[in-house]
Amino acid sequence: MAPAVDSKSVKHETSARFKFLLLSLMVLQNSSVVLLGRYTRASVEEDDLYVVNHLILVAEFMKCVLSAILEIFTSTTGLTESINTHMLSNPLDFLKILIPALLYLLQNSLLYIALSNLSAPLFQVTYQTKLLTTAIVSVILLARRYSIQQWICLLTLGVGVAVVVLAEKKEDANTTAVNSRQNFSLGLLSVTIACFSSAFAGVYFEKVVKDKTSSAEPPSLWMRNIQLAFFSVIIALGQNMSSAETKPFLHGFTFWVWSVVLLQAGGGLLVAAVIKYADNVLKGLATGVSVVVSTGCSVVLFDTKLTGSFYLGASLILASVYVFSNPVTFRSSKEQSKKEVEALVLPK
Repeated sequence: MAPAVDSKSVKHETSARFKFLLLSLMVLQNSSVVLLGRYTRASVEEDDLYVVNHLILVAEFMKCVLSAILEIFTSTTGLTESINTHMLSNPLDFLKILIPALLYLLQNSLLYIALSNLSAPLFQVTYQTKLLTTAIVSVILLARRYSIQQWICLLTLGVGVAVVVLAEKKEDANTTAVNSRQNFSLGLLSVTIACFSSAFAGVYFEKVVKDKTSSAEPPSLWMRNIQLAFFSVIIALGQNMSSAETKPFLHGFTFWVWSVVLLQAGGGLLVAAVIKYADNVLKGLATGVSVVVSTGCSVVLFDTKLTGSFYLGASLILASVYVFSNPVTFRSSKEQSKKEVEALVLPK
């Protein structure tokens, strides 16, 4: 007779594998965006640089198209009916997405400013501060609770970032003349603001996506992404029309820049899926692993020099991110003895 299969355990195992797949894809996407973003901003002359607003506009438009295609294949009512139900007939719910759209647009603009002024490893390490800001905002907006162990991890993460930044600031003072195009303070300020923007946008979007209070059928994940991309495209169009930029549209868009566009568009959908099927803080684990990947690639490809302080700070950050996402449980000796007695007494 075949052994009975616990459907709950199978479902849990499938869910765990799916989450692992999502997080693995996030590692690949995060590492590639940082490395290619740094390459496309630092390896060309000023006159040949693309305009960040142009890249964001194209990436958001592409994200909107991809989301619409996914909505067509997954929706039971069709794309036109979904747009009518969740956008035209319910404008108040639709307008909720304007807030994260503004915040994500600000975040994306600041990240490319940061990549123009910081090395890929330094950017990745300092950007881990968003785990701390996301956790704090999650407590405020989602009433999420964290253990003492997790708060210690967040404190340790902050210490790790401080070690890296202070060491890099000292190094920057000695190399300012060599890298005249790079501004360490501007890059650091951009990352800091981006961390807060990312935290508010991610947690707010998670709250909207997982909201179960409405009696009406909620929009699908891809419809939410269509709404988000729609507002982002409108805002980006307004920015481009009102700016005094003299470079023509798509100026400097090489093969590698188009690769960044594809990664940016796909990454937006990937983040939304992680928020829906995992949670907004768990993705910090994948981001932490991507620090290692992008740092190793940066050393090989860009000949980036790393100091002992960087390794120390990065180790503290990665350990904090891992333990935060995978809390260590300690069992008391009394509980352990009880488990051993039950194992001996209870029938197999």
